[in-house]
Amino acid sequence: MKTTNRPAALITVTGLFAAMIALMTAYIFHIPYGANGGYIHFGDALIYIAAVLLPRPYALAAAAIGGGLADLMTAPMWAPATILIKMLITLPFTSHSTKMLEMRNIIAPLPALFLSATGYYLAEGILFGSFAAPLASLAGSAIQSGGSAVIFLLTAAALDRIHIKAKTQQFLFSNH
Repeated sequence: MKTTNRPAALITVTGLFAAMIALMTAYIFHIPYGANGGYIHFGDALIYIAAVLLPRPYALAAAAIGGGLADLMTAPMWAPATILIKMLITLPFTSHSTKMLEMRNIIAPLPALFLSATGYYLAEGILFGSFAAPLASLAGSAIQSGGSAVIFLLTAAALDRIHIKAKTQQFLFSNH
């Protein structure tokens, strides 16, 4: 992918994704889960979409900022872990393709689920001093990641029909 001649456009789209991720995570389908302040949400679907549409550094930023802001608004003790975990779940995806739903991006939600569940398991163990209790939270992680995967796959299929990837690339990386 060539470098952009439109850095303001890239930063703007990254900021828009961060805002959408924060809102989707904090307020849309926000379901408190467990006794430790955690919650289930489907904001990861937007993180996956950002990871497919944006160059990696920008997707990392959108995920970290959006997820971090959501936690600062709803469950601040989780924000440091969320910032790191949300960046990590973008890594299995690729933006180096002409379609959103190429094979790697279809499979990517599975390693993202593993990264998210493992990350929050470790964070909960560190935060609360026990690695036995967080085992109960793994079901919530599976629901969150699984639901986000379904939303991502359905949305990406619809967006592929209107060639959003090519349009986004043209907007972000055109010379004029």
